[in-house]
Amino acid sequence: MGLHFEDFAVGTEYRTPGRTLTEADIVGFAGLTGDFNPLHTDEVFAAKSMFGGRIAHGPMMVGMAFGLLSRLDLIDGTVLALKAIEWSFEAPLRAGDTVHVRAKVVEAEPSRRHDDRGTVALGIEIVRQDDMVAQTGRAVLIMARR
Repeated sequence: MGLHFEDFAVGTEYRTPGRTLTEADIVGFAGLTGDFNPLHTDEVFAAKSMFGGRIAHGPMMVGMAFGLLSRLDLIDGTVLALKAIEWSFEAPLRAGDTVHVRAKVVEAEPSRRHDDRGTVALGIEIVRQDDMVAQTGRAVLIMARR
């Protein structure tokens, strides 16, 4: 079971285990979303791009960040909703890259209208194996209280 609202202290930092991106991840995301942009699916096309080869879909990593965070058992069963998300893409990711997530509690506010919940804002970084921050985000979660 994940943490409750009261367990999140502003300033607390978390680091997930790593995960290597695979060709299957990229192909699966393309199939799931219908996003077959040649930057992701056509090596010849992508080799001529500014990236010099195929890259992973940026939005795929948003979901993967939450998956990696769930490995820490932070929010499983206690998150009630994702209220807001902001995301930036700083560097490309490719099959073969190993990433981990760094997250920091940047806000924690009890609900003014509901005694059973509060909001927690996380600052999120997706970090490559070379310590390059590839993506950054901020997610506001509605968390259950005890």
